Amino acid sequence: MKLKQIYLDALKNGYALGAFNFVNLESMTAILNSAQKLGTPVIVAVSESGFKYMGFEFLKGLIESARKTYSVDFFVHLDHGKTLEMCKQAIDCGFDSVMIDGSALPLEQNIALTKSVVDYAHKFGVQVEGELGKLKGVEDDTCSNEHLFTDPVEAKMFVEQTGVDSLAVAIGTSHGVNKFSGEANIRIDILKQIEHAIPNTPLVLHGASSVPQEICKELIALGAQLKDAKGVPEEILAQVSKNNHIVKINVDSDIRLATTLAVRKCLTNKPSEIDMRKYLGEAKNNIETLVENKIKNVFNTKTNNN
Repeated sequence: MKLKQIYLDALKNGYALGAFNFVNLESMTAILNSAQKLGTPVIVAVSESGFKYMGFEFLKGLIESARKTYSVDFFVHLDHGKTLEMCKQAIDCGFDSVMIDGSALPLEQNIALTKSVVDYAHKFGVQVEGELGKLKGVEDDTCSNEHLFTDPVEAKMFVEQTGVDSLAVAIGTSHGVNKFSGEANIRIDILKQIEHAIPNTPLVLHGASSVPQEICKELIALGAQLKDAKGVPEEILAQVSKNNHIVKINVDSDIRLATTLAVRKCLTNKPSEIDMRKYLGEAKNNIETLVENKIKNVFNTKTNNN
């Protein structure tokens, strides 16, 4: 099944796909193992910095190998591509979907850049995600010191003029592990206005890690510095995926937290351990558990059990 078909089905039936970021063999196979076990489609995402970290040829080979190994539907997605050239590289590498992030540009320039990517990507049957508004926080090379909520009127204009397949919206979520200083303030009211303005457009939520407090407490006990780490409550993620046209929810920071906890715990409990397969294997197990929980209990994703 193609990603576009799944998005439209998710829009109709009230569920979301998890888009889980990976940076190496362990994180990619952990995500795909979870999807295979549950019999559910999944998105594996790579940021620009992740793309550069792994390298074109290695990443291309990893994708080709995974397609031969796993029978479950999965889609490789470029997260926060900043240029047409970067999106072209991802398409050449075998990606199914690319995000062009022109959110830091004036509206007219964002529209022009996004349309150029749409025109190119659609020739190869590749989906394009655009972004309107800004998320506060830092993730890899993406950084903003302020929130700029998505304007519903601009969203309608943006979708009509670019032909984009999905739209990432800014409604109060943030990149990184310090998303809120107080109570989580997610603007469901703005999200509903966007839905009304573009009812047939699949919507995407970035900065949506829940930053599990049990993981943070264990990490702090092991010496990590995670002051005021706080994420998006899972009940809010479940609500927007079921009721509010959010068909894709990005998860990166939670993957990092689960990985770091496994490595810290293994090396703390076994100071003589030097076998990377042991502590990275533990990290892989942690990622699998986290991904399975998100798919089954948070995003309402269709599995082979429902």
